[in-house]
Amino acid sequence: MFSGFSRRHFAKLTGLSAFFGLAATPAKPADGDARPAAERHAPFPFPNDFVWGTATSSYQIEGAVNEDGRGRSIWDTFAHTPGKIEDGSNADRANDHYHRYKEDVGLIRDLGVKAYRFSIAWPRVFPEGSGAANPKGLDFYNRLVDELLNNGIEPYATLYHWDLPQALQDRVGGWQSSDTSKAFGDYAGYVAERLSDRVKNIFTLNEAGRFLNFGYGWGIDAPGLKLPLGELNQARHHVVLAHGLAVQAIRAKARAGTKVGPAENIAACVPAFDTPEHVRAAEMATRELNAGFLGVILEGKYTDGFLEFNGKDAPKFTAEELKIIGAKNDFVGLNIYAPQFYIAASDRKPGWSVLPIPASFPHMNSEWLKVGPEVIYWAPRLAAKVWDIDTIYISENGTSSEDKLGPDGKVYDLDRIMYLRNYLSQLQRATSEGVPVKGYFLWSLMDNFEWIFGFEKRFGVYRVDFETQARVAKLSASFFRDVVARNGIGV
Repeated sequence: MFSGFSRRHFAKLTGLSAFFGLAATPAKPADGDARPAAERHAPFPFPNDFVWGTATSSYQIEGAVNEDGRGRSIWDTFAHTPGKIEDGSNADRANDHYHRYKEDVGLIRDLGVKAYRFSIAWPRVFPEGSGAANPKGLDFYNRLVDELLNNGIEPYATLYHWDLPQALQDRVGGWQSSDTSKAFGDYAGYVAERLSDRVKNIFTLNEAGRFLNFGYGWGIDAPGLKLPLGELNQARHHVVLAHGLAVQAIRAKARAGTKVGPAENIAACVPAFDTPEHVRAAEMATRELNAGFLGVILEGKYTDGFLEFNGKDAPKFTAEELKIIGAKNDFVGLNIYAPQFYIAASDRKPGWSVLPIPASFPHMNSEWLKVGPEVIYWAPRLAAKVWDIDTIYISENGTSSEDKLGPDGKVYDLDRIMYLRNYLSQLQRATSEGVPVKGYFLWSLMDNFEWIFGFEKRFGVYRVDFETQARVAKLSASFFRDVVARNGIGV
């Protein structure tokens, strides 16, 4: 039942795609290699100030769903609904990170990275979604942030990684109502006011392209709704409005210097050939295929193509809402796993076409995760060009693997190492050409509850035995530690 869907597969992009856009010129390559002749065949390392990190999310690892006043989330409800999770599991305990966070911070430190992207559970802080806050909920994140800083690790917080308070879903229909947008803005301001003395970088919403289409459009994720296209697009509008209200609240409540931006699973386009006409086509496709979230946030308007394509199903909005949505971001996080669209130039409107991907295309342990390392070069390059972005983080990248323990008790995940080596080489190519990628967050620190797949798909560089909660470093942890120490591949 789940074989055709995944946490980051959204090739159909209901209501998000449109087929008209503005052309942009190809990205200009950086200046020539000025290194001494003896060094010219070695790749450039990543920039000296490049941020290396790893990432997790609250519902996937924390457990402790009924402790210290936490309210229920839509994923608590969904995971306990028979038939929704492939292996019949739930995240009531998950990795027990709520109690083992000090041990887990030690795992981060041992990788040699200096940054950690975690998410805050909205229902821990506001059990009813709005109204009275729960101080004990934020206390956990205070303890986590202090532990990170004590270990020399910079905290990067995400305010929403899909665990919407169930109370908001019950009361107003969740993202179907702008009341949820306003509640999110209030929640963002509350957290920023109390954590920004130590947390200097805040992601607002994670992967709207997934949680909206899959949760409100196709009934696959929580809360399991199948809304008509017009209602789905209106819910999408409420999400981008929530982002804008959160940016406003963080600007108003956070300490000076706090930076904010979205984290999105960009509809990742790759030109079929690296020639000017195909690159230009990929730029146009990038703009239009991301018009419903990244586009409106970064341009402060919906593209004409998006509105025309959706017609009577386009979202209703006001000029004031667009002004809020288009508030300036300090960075953009891009979650990049696989190429979603190979693009060719076309002499027909809209000037580009999507090429079919053959069944023989290679993929990883998760069938949706096609192996296309060039996507992590092209996606940030095209996004930076189309929207004039000066700071991009790869907020997620990684892969699942079979990850079986060998007779010696170790995990030799050579396929994950192959994947990371190739992807990071392409990202290194991007930064060497001046693409403004400032950091990389490996998904994930450790195996966790992988949404509709339960515990069957393992993305971590640390293996977790979910019975004993023992953490074991996989071979990929050693590989990634070496990349971080060298600040690159092959340097």
